[in-house]
Amino acid sequence: MMKVFGHRGYSGMYPENTMLSFQKAAETGCYGIELDVQLTKDGRLVVIHDETIDRTTDGTGAVVDYTFEELRRFDASAIKGGKHGFQPIPSFEEYCEWVKDQDLVTNIEIKSGVYYYEDIEEKTVEMVRRFGLTDRVLFSSFNHASLFRLQQLAPEIPRGALVEYVDLGNAGYYCQRYGFQNYHPGVEWLTEENVKNCKAHGVGVNVWTVNDMGVLETLYEWGCDGVFTNYPGVCKAWLDGQEA
Repeated sequence: MMKVFGHRGYSGMYPENTMLSFQKAAETGCYGIELDVQLTKDGRLVVIHDETIDRTTDGTGAVVDYTFEELRRFDASAIKGGKHGFQPIPSFEEYCEWVKDQDLVTNIEIKSGVYYYEDIEEKTVEMVRRFGLTDRVLFSSFNHASLFRLQQLAPEIPRGALVEYVDLGNAGYYCQRYGFQNYHPGVEWLTEENVKNCKAHGVGVNVWTVNDMGVLETLYEWGCDGVFTNYPGVCKAWLDGQEA
């Protein structure tokens, strides 16, 4: 069965990367949740996608310029017009405390491609281990240097190489050569040839961001292993129908 990850939770319907979005994704029975981690000014891990808070909250400025307590004052439901009530930016610790009791796998994207946060890999691994989640997470990053560091810190946790804008030719060979168990391409540029290349090298293919049912059907036919979607309930319902 193709795995369905709620992309930043159930972000098509609820404010992305909030505990509400994660809880709503879990209610769909999806396989997992994808989220993004960054560091605050005082070194706390927080769950937010952009390096700035402008798009998703009612505040402005860079994540790294605020302490955790300062960030918590901003409303992360602003991206949905505030209709879901005040939703703070979660700490990664808060998420781990919740997900340890859920039947979910978490894809943790290390956001180190625009601003390279000091010791973000070490802090993320420590948190994952503290909550006993090592067998229920995978790491991904557009900054493959972060993946190499994670391989040193936690070789037992699988890693996915995120690529942006264009598909990476011979991706299966690349991932196998550098110890990445998964390839995470953008849906717009993925080719069936590259899926076959990954399969030939024993590399899993998890595709972002899949919100079109026709595209989902194509990826299913190609044998992709997983999809990241803003609508996990819809995708899971379709896939359940194919497996019935």
